[in-house]
Amino acid sequence: MQSVPSQAIRPLSLNASLSSSRLPFFSFSLPIFHKFKINPSIYNKSQKVPLFLTLRCCSSGSVTAKPSSEDRRNRDVQEPDEKVVALRRLFSKPGIGIDAYIIPSQDAHQSEFIAECYMRRAYISGFTGSAGTAVVTKDKAALWTDGRYFLQAEKQLSSSWILMRAGSLGVPTTSEWLNDVLSPGGRVGIDPFLFSHDAAKELKEAISKKNLELVYLYDLNLVDEIWKESRPKPPNNPIRVHDMKYAGLDVASKLSSLRAELVGTGASAIVISMLDEVAWLLNLRGSDVPHSPVMYAYLIVEVDGAKLFVDSSKVTKEVMDHLKNASVELRPYDSILSEIKRLAAQGAQLWLDTSSVNAAIVETYKSALDKYRSNHGSKGKIKNKRYDESNGLSEGPSGVYMRSPISLAKALKNPAELEGMQNCHLRDAAALAQFWCWLEEEIHNNVELTEVDVADKLLEFRAKKEGFLDTSFDTISGSGANGAIIHYRAKIGSCSVVDPNKLFLLDSGAQYIDGTTDITRTVHFGEPTAREKECFTRVLKGHIALDQAVFPENTPGFVLDAFARSSLWKIGLDYRHGTGHGVGAALNVHEGPQSISYRYGNTTPLQKGMIVSNEPGYYEDHAFGIRIENLLHVQEINTPNRYGGIEYLGFEKLTFFPIQIEEIYRRPMKIVDLDILYLVWSLRFSMAFDFDRFGYGIQLVLV
Repeated sequence: MQSVPSQAIRPLSLNASLSSSRLPFFSFSLPIFHKFKINPSIYNKSQKVPLFLTLRCCSSGSVTAKPSSEDRRNRDVQEPDEKVVALRRLFSKPGIGIDAYIIPSQDAHQSEFIAECYMRRAYISGFTGSAGTAVVTKDKAALWTDGRYFLQAEKQLSSSWILMRAGSLGVPTTSEWLNDVLSPGGRVGIDPFLFSHDAAKELKEAISKKNLELVYLYDLNLVDEIWKESRPKPPNNPIRVHDMKYAGLDVASKLSSLRAELVGTGASAIVISMLDEVAWLLNLRGSDVPHSPVMYAYLIVEVDGAKLFVDSSKVTKEVMDHLKNASVELRPYDSILSEIKRLAAQGAQLWLDTSSVNAAIVETYKSALDKYRSNHGSKGKIKNKRYDESNGLSEGPSGVYMRSPISLAKALKNPAELEGMQNCHLRDAAALAQFWCWLEEEIHNNVELTEVDVADKLLEFRAKKEGFLDTSFDTISGSGANGAIIHYRAKIGSCSVVDPNKLFLLDSGAQYIDGTTDITRTVHFGEPTAREKECFTRVLKGHIALDQAVFPENTPGFVLDAFARSSLWKIGLDYRHGTGHGVGAALNVHEGPQSISYRYGNTTPLQKGMIVSNEPGYYEDHAFGIRIENLLHVQEINTPNRYGGIEYLGFEKLTFFPIQIEEIYRRPMKIVDLDILYLVWSLRFSMAFDFDRFGYGIQLVLV
């Protein structure tokens, strides 16, 4: 599934490169915390690349979304929005007193997928795409989203809302818009739990240029106030232990390595808020979030202990014993701020990744530290002299503000995790082989199937495979024009029938006990047009170019992005999303810090053990969409030369399913066409070999 680190995912950013530019400066001395040089004084703040995506767009029949000009004309006649009106009434309540309120997509952990009870932006705006930010003032309501969701937002927003197409020429950022529409002295309210500290700080600085004030509303979320009884209950699903044969490394070893990092940086504890980092570090899995095997929790790891902040009703006896063996104590989920205050009162030097830890936690810590320093003066206990966030030398504890070391350690898969990913991809491919055989036969027998029917049938085949748990995201099943909506979501009663005379795009994935899959195939059951063939062929050429790439170590993903786009660029075409995202091992289908994207701010190098997707595409609005996606494992390549004495890296395919050749544009044979045939035929061979292990012969026309 395609995922984009876009301005709309973290729309408050003033920096167009949403990336982890500070990552190359990390230095981890222990095996699972990889070697990068840490230098807090040059710690650059940036937006965390999301381990990206959630709810996708729906459509009614064939897409008939209107052009932007007509869309704007229709919005001139505004209809009252009862939810927005109710929200505005709260602005003047005692203790609030604001002129605008910002509703982001995230939960308190900056998650991409979130539980239904936290889908506040979707509730207030009606827009269900995963990326976007809503801003409501006393007389206006606007929503920002990126290019993946322009068509969806046009369809879902009422006339009360202004659609801001983020990244388009002339479209202001949220802060620029607020500076323009609010009078000097205006107050902008946010829920500080829903913003990373970096995002909140950047917003505060941006709006202060026009004398606007950012107001943290700690005690209530205004959307929750109007949602009331109809708001879904928080998830309460049991946590499970992730078996060592899949995890590959025990909790004690992971915690020991992390504690060595704490000592090395002068920190006495680290606050971990990213849900997949908590799950990975403790070898636990949950089901609180759709499609992601994680649970809502915070974790504080100290040099001599650890505390897990979680709803105790989710903790089974097996999990309790597992945590006790690792000397991890339980605390109530909502007591995290109390613990932060307690640690600060003791002069604790907390390690906080301000790109992901929410503003409520960071500001609570800083405020409590101020009290500590005030009470102790210059005689306060000095744990370590370091530079604080403003690069001013501090005589007492001031916090360690650096990227979490767990993000990279988690991305570098160990042998057991890689084995699990390979095994689950084989089972997944077997399910896909059965599914595509079924679908082709049904289509050729003129059976009418909707996009939902197709997605449900694929789930049926996958669910029969050993270790299947869930889909890894909502299946994108798009026929014809619906395939052009990058994150389309078909719904019963409004979806299209699969048309055998149009391109059909199917992007899907699964969560298994031992790994996570993500695959996209675009097929045609009849005869594609010359235009469709040419576009498909150029997307396939880009896919092959990246698949076959060999590159020196320390190469960041953005360097490889052009490999996948070059063939499209030659005829003036492109696509509005990144080419590849990281993938977790039996964890989130999107993870960082690595990515392959045209957004050059992410300088994280691709390293052995990382898993990335390879998914170039092309989309013609209201006509068709094409995307081809495999997952790849970064590995060392044995090159005949080692210029500069460095290693060279390349990719090994994890995805074991072939690509349809009927859509390839047949011209007089050229070298690049031979490359295409080589890849397709090698895939065919490997499929026949691997599927024999599972008892499925390859009798597919779609090869």
